[in-house]
Amino acid sequence: MTDLVTHSVGPEPSIDISVLGNGIRVVTERMPEATSVSVGYYVGIGSRDEPAALAGASHFLEHLLFKGTEDRSARSISMAVDAVGGEMNAFTTREHTAYYTRLPAAHIDFGVDLLGDVLARPAFRPHEIDAEREVILEELLMAEDTPDDMLHMQLLEAVFPGHALGRETLGDRETIEALARDEIAGFHREHYQAANLIVAAAGDLHHDRVVERVVDALGDLGTGTRPTREKPTGALEPFVVVERPNEQVHVSYAWLGLPQDDPDRYAFYVANHVLGGGMSSRLFQEIREERGLAYSVYSSMSSYSDTGLVTIYAGTAPRHLAEVTEVLDDTLDELLADGITEEEHQVALGYLEGSMLLGLEDSGSRMGRIGGSMLVRGEITSIADHLDRIRAVTIDEVTAVMKRVFLAPRTVAAVGPFTADEPALAAAVDRSRA
Repeated sequence: MTDLVTHSVGPEPSIDISVLGNGIRVVTERMPEATSVSVGYYVGIGSRDEPAALAGASHFLEHLLFKGTEDRSARSISMAVDAVGGEMNAFTTREHTAYYTRLPAAHIDFGVDLLGDVLARPAFRPHEIDAEREVILEELLMAEDTPDDMLHMQLLEAVFPGHALGRETLGDRETIEALARDEIAGFHREHYQAANLIVAAAGDLHHDRVVERVVDALGDLGTGTRPTREKPTGALEPFVVVERPNEQVHVSYAWLGLPQDDPDRYAFYVANHVLGGGMSSRLFQEIREERGLAYSVYSSMSSYSDTGLVTIYAGTAPRHLAEVTEVLDDTLDELLADGITEEEHQVALGYLEGSMLLGLEDSGSRMGRIGGSMLVRGEITSIADHLDRIRAVTIDEVTAVMKRVFLAPRTVAAVGPFTADEPALAAAVDRSRA
C-alpha cells in the first residue's frame, strides 16, 4: 500500500493536488454548490506511443477496459452506473487516453472505485477481445466511408509522414486483426502504471476522501516510466488526393502548428478565431454567408507535446472548388499582409474569454480542465491567469504568429470525384509553393 508523499493547494483555494508514493497524481476541485461529481482517470499514453506493429492498441484498450474486470462483467458495470443515474465513457487521443464518469455527488466513492478497478484489473477475456475487435473494425469501416474522416486521416499522414502522429488513432485493419491477447495485455502492463496516471475529480467532494479511495484502488500499482517521444522531423507531403464518387469535394490545407506549451499559443487562439474559428470569422462570413459556397467551413488547431497541427477545411460542390480554394488563399494573403482589425481583435478576445467561462459551469468540464492541465503541463493555470494571458494578446503578436505558421510549407488534401490532376487543386498546390 502506497503512502501520500506530497500535498499542495492549487492556484485556487478550491483545488488540491496530492502525489502518492508510487507517483499517481490526484487533483480535485471542490464545488460545494454542485449536485454531481465527475471523476476522470487520465493515462498519458496514446497512439503516438505505439510501435507500428501495435498501431491501435491504445484505442483497443479503451474499448476492452469497459468489457469487464476480474470481478465485474461489462453488463454489471453498465447496470451499476445506470442504477445511480450516472454516465461513463472514454476517449483516445494521440498522446493520452481518458476514462471518466459523472455521477450524483453522493456516489463519488463508487465512481473512484469503479474506474480504479476498470483501469488496473481488466479481465481480457478472449471472447470479449474478439467481439470488440469486430466492433473496432466496423468503426474503421465507418471512418473510411465518411469523406471528411477519410480526409483527416490522409491529411495527418501527409503532415507527419513516417511518424506515429500521422497514423490513425484507431489503427488499421491489419494491425487490429493481428493484435493478440498477450500483446494487448503486455501493452497495458507496460504503460498503465502510476507515473502515467492522473486522477482528477470535481464536484461536491472532499480531497482527502478521494485520495483515500485512490490509494485503496490503485495503491499497489507499479510506478513505471513515462513514454519517450521523438519529434517529427520529416518534410510535409505537399499534396494528397483520394478519388471518391462523393456529391461534395472535401478539401483541407494543413500546416505544422504550435506545441502545447508554446508561448505564442494565446496569440494563435485569436488568429484562429478570426480566420475560421467562429461564426464571425472571415472564412465563415465570406464562403458561407456571402457566397453560399459551403455549409461547413472552419479552421482549427491541435497541439501535442512537441509539435502541432493547424487546418482549414471546407466541403463544397465540385463546380465551386476553384472559387473556394481561391477564397481560402485570398483570405490568408490578406491576413498576412494587413493583419487583423481592432474590431476582430476585440471580438476574438471576448469570444475566448466568454467561451472559457461558459465551459466551466458543470463538474465534467471542471474535471477535464484540471486533469488535462496536470497531464499536459504538470500544473494548473488559474482561470484568472488564463484570462489575463488572453487579454494581453496584441494585434502585433497575432500578426507575428500567423506569419510563423502560415508562411511555412503546407499540405493540400482533398477527397472527391476527381483525379489528382484536378486544375483547382493543382493551382492551390502551386500557390502554396509560391
